[in-house]
Amino acid sequence: MAPQRRFGKRSTADEVLDGLDLGGKTILVTGCAAGIGLETARALAARGAHVIGTGRSEARVSGVARHIAGQFTPIVCDQEDFASVVSAAERVTALGVSLDAIIANAGIVGPDEPTIRYGVEDMFRVNHLSHMLLIDRVCELLREDGGRVVIVSSAAAQALAPREGILFDDLDGQRTYGRFRFYGQSKLANLTYAKALAKRLRPRGITVNALHPGFIASTDLMREPGLLLRLLMPLSLAISKTIPQGAATQCYLAVHPDCEGITGRFYADCRPAKANPLADEPGFQERLWTVSERILAQYAPCR
Repeated sequence: MAPQRRFGKRSTADEVLDGLDLGGKTILVTGCAAGIGLETARALAARGAHVIGTGRSEARVSGVARHIAGQFTPIVCDQEDFASVVSAAERVTALGVSLDAIIANAGIVGPDEPTIRYGVEDMFRVNHLSHMLLIDRVCELLREDGGRVVIVSSAAAQALAPREGILFDDLDGQRTYGRFRFYGQSKLANLTYAKALAKRLRPRGITVNALHPGFIASTDLMREPGLLLRLLMPLSLAISKTIPQGAATQCYLAVHPDCEGITGRFYADCRPAKANPLADEPGFQERLWTVSERILAQYAPCR
């Protein structure tokens, strides 16, 4: 047997996928109009996968196809708007395909002041709730005994999140908002949701894992970077991963044979990594799930 190939911090999406034939696979990728989402879609399609890619506007997502040599289906999904997320799920379902993987990649770092909708601030809504809503609406399309869900979290789930993890009593940020603190909170929500979903989908043979893609300065994740961050950008570019490197771990978890059967884990640099221990606490998982379901039941369009 050939030795298992080792990937690391500087591995790229193309290197991780080298030698794989993804013909016949269908993979849903959110936030594929730019950055690591676009690179993920490109790399997967180049190996034969049918990529269904979402973007927050028709203008953004329709332009993706020119970067992709392969089968690509664009879907508008504005994760600011639950109605748009539900519409996107309906369009994916109408395609009549089974999904081999879902890569929940889309995300934002919010502005200095919170923008509130559905009773919560931007990042909790876009990064966590909208992905939970989308996955819930298309989950039945996932292939039994081998389907995969990959959720992009971050090391910020440990480094930046509040000590108590998630400020359930201040989800609108009116009392304690800070853009990086609340970004960390949203990424902890991603991680915790992944671990809770892994338990729920295990009986179907579907795996769910979360990841830290690495620090990538050259994406549009941060829509309003602020003066300090603009001043630090040259240094950030010098120490950050490239976009192809940033896309590697999510590609690895979505399709690589090494990850078959692995579930409920957190990865960085294509390897298992330590994560915020709160995400493993059953009570914390269930509280997040219950609160999230209550918000979605109140504000998302009914089935």
